Amino acid sequence: MGVSAAEAARAFALPSDDVAVSPLGGGHINASWIVTAGGARYVLQRLNTHVFPRPDLVMENVARVTAFTSARDARALRLVPSRDGTPWHVDASGGWWRLFPFVEGTVTRETARSPDEAYEAARAFGRFQRLLGAYDGPRLHETIPGFHDTPRRIAALERAASRDVVGRLAACRSELDALLGRRALGHALLDAHARGDAPERVTHNDAKLANVLLDARTGEGVCVVDLDTVMPGLSPYDYGDLARSTASAAPEDEIDLARVVVRRDVLRALAAGFLDGTGDLLGAAERGLLATAAQVITYEQAARFLTDFLDGDAYYRVAVDRPLHNLERARAQLRLLTAFEQA
Repeated sequence: MGVSAAEAARAFALPSDDVAVSPLGGGHINASWIVTAGGARYVLQRLNTHVFPRPDLVMENVARVTAFTSARDARALRLVPSRDGTPWHVDASGGWWRLFPFVEGTVTRETARSPDEAYEAARAFGRFQRLLGAYDGPRLHETIPGFHDTPRRIAALERAASRDVVGRLAACRSELDALLGRRALGHALLDAHARGDAPERVTHNDAKLANVLLDARTGEGVCVVDLDTVMPGLSPYDYGDLARSTASAAPEDEIDLARVVVRRDVLRALAAGFLDGTGDLLGAAERGLLATAAQVITYEQAARFLTDFLDGDAYYRVAVDRPLHNLERARAQLRLLTAFEQA
């Protein structure tokens, strides 16, 4: 039988054993709760070990990153240690838990309501990279090897099309051709890395507006959250993912492709915020890759959606009343890619 959230909370160094626990919605991977103890609030999470089969490596990364950033920025996320002094707790049934102080006075957004919100989110991600630019600890674990290896994603798409295990190839031939016809784009960031134009850095790898806490009063970006995918990467990855997920107001599974447009004022704000946040961290060549990164990451995500469509929706959750859901996602991403190419 699993351990309750209240039991897990008491394993951490809280100011009181008298805890109140309530579910915290919004997350798609880890289960989360609000914990109140001694007049203070915290966020308790149980790691999803199906998504992260090596929670030890994930938590070592999170512990190293939060220790480094919180020592240099009082607003950065930090872990509450367990009563044993470790940065996490493993219960008797093998469940992995962690606890963060609740950052009061903040909000999150799913969609940027203004260029100012986009700027603040991008600046927070840039500041996160700048702080970790001085990271001198052990190299972080690659918890998802090849996560942004776009050529590998395209190769997986070609294999899925060749197998056509559920007979869907005919339904997506034009989308497949559109992706394979841009094959060179998939090499752009890795080629820049090979040339030395984009050095390895510590990157977030899930850069989106919802992963930034914004000050509820001023709108300022306070800190980035959801650090499970923090690992070695290229700086443009984070900007590209943020642009992909923020520049258009349309959802990533929008059916009406006419609504999938790039808000140019938001895109300009994202670039300005990211560059202001990173400060002098990035070289001229890296800064020059931002527009390309938006295209590459959007291209990569379109390929991932189409691969899953061809594989019978084995990875991404689809709506029961949308049998073409992953194909619709791929189409929306292709439309967004075209918009980035024209921006």
